[in-house]
Amino acid sequence: MRLGSRTLTSLLAVLTVLASTLVGTGLVGTGLPARAEEPPPTTLTLAGEPAHADQAVPLQVDLVQSGDEAPVAGAQVVVERRTDGAWATLGPVVTDEAGHAEVEATLARRKEDNVFRASYAGDPGHAPAETGPVQVALQRRDSRVRLTGPDSVVDEDRVSLQVRWTAGDGTPVSGPVAVYRRKAGGAWKHVLDVATDDRGQATFSARPRTDTQWRATAPRLDWVRAGRSPVHAVDNLPPGRPVALPGRAPRPRVHVPTQPHAKGAGAHVVTTRIPAAVWRQMVGRTWHPGCPVGRASLRLVRMNYWDFRGYRRRGELVANADAAGRIAGALAEMYDDRLPIRSMYREDRFGWSQRVHGADDFRSMAAGNTSVFNCREVVNRPGVRSPHAWGRALDLNTWENPYRSARGIVPDTWWQSHSHPRVAWRSSRHQVVQIMARHGLRWTYGLGDTQHFDAPAGNGRYAARPAGCRGVCE
Repeated sequence: MRLGSRTLTSLLAVLTVLASTLVGTGLVGTGLPARAEEPPPTTLTLAGEPAHADQAVPLQVDLVQSGDEAPVAGAQVVVERRTDGAWATLGPVVTDEAGHAEVEATLARRKEDNVFRASYAGDPGHAPAETGPVQVALQRRDSRVRLTGPDSVVDEDRVSLQVRWTAGDGTPVSGPVAVYRRKAGGAWKHVLDVATDDRGQATFSARPRTDTQWRATAPRLDWVRAGRSPVHAVDNLPPGRPVALPGRAPRPRVHVPTQPHAKGAGAHVVTTRIPAAVWRQMVGRTWHPGCPVGRASLRLVRMNYWDFRGYRRRGELVANADAAGRIAGALAEMYDDRLPIRSMYREDRFGWSQRVHGADDFRSMAAGNTSVFNCREVVNRPGVRSPHAWGRALDLNTWENPYRSARGIVPDTWWQSHSHPRVAWRSSRHQVVQIMARHGLRWTYGLGDTQHFDAPAGNGRYAARPAGCRGVCE
């Protein structure tokens, strides 16, 4: 195609105007399209010194240019704090000529609430910057734990104990506290957990049934160290009056464990037929083939009594069905009058004795035990069956009330010539003998067998003297 001279001249004029426009906009003459210059990068730091909880600390903010570390002055920096997982602004700060700023924060007691961050939005001369989350460390204070309360409690009553937890500077500490208890001669046992309140206090009640020691242990928290209280002792006092024995009086030769605590109010007598488990323990000890009464004629009596230390205990004995009510009634009146009994174990506890062909009554007496049924021979009278074989004879406080046997006084001689207003009787005028008589229990042998009382048979008359028995037949 061939252009005319006028057309060519017009085209050159258009191209000249276009070139002039491009040069004016800066799109030609530089080799590449032009773009705005980026501001230099900056570095932002945030730091805080470790401190105690509830203490105000300055958070240090510094903003500089990256590379030459020239300070960025007059820059607004936003500082935030994370609380319960959410970020909240502490407030914007403005850097000084050194690129530095400070903002104050009071440290919380949980370390997760002492996390901070800072951000700078940038300006035409400086690029934006931000810090990551910054943890300000807590310095732990010492712990002081105290467990206080009364030094004693009457048995079966409750006692209120208090736990107080404070930091070393006296600031109350709220949190979980473990409570431990130790009985005499035992190991420490964790018994419960309590939580101290905003005052650093917690209260709990306990019903200790023996002398106990208590202490509280507090765990380490973010802001306090672990702590443990001194030991607090609580003496268990008897609700009754302990027996005061003469200093020269001998003590039982056989020791038996303390019986369980009483159940229910008063004597709380419960009479039942002989359970299978109890019968299995009786057979071969207090009962054996040839005995004058069998299982169907016997009853198990469980009841409360006052022991020699003044505590309420629960004992048991086996008696004839037609005498169990009278015996239990007499012992219940003793309970009401707070007349003590050393122990009330079934005699099968003491094992078989070839000497009496029944349960070992010698050991039972040497322990001061109170019992009824024992299908055996008279002590030191071989071949003569004891009244106890019928389950209608009660031996009461046997150590303090001896028996004059055919071969001497048992279980000890000292008490034969001594009495006691509460536990040893040498006269029918004694309170215990009077109580027995009111319930139809006869002090059959008097001073010959001070421990022995006989209950009437079902017809209301006293049991006949066993065959072959002359004089005292225990």
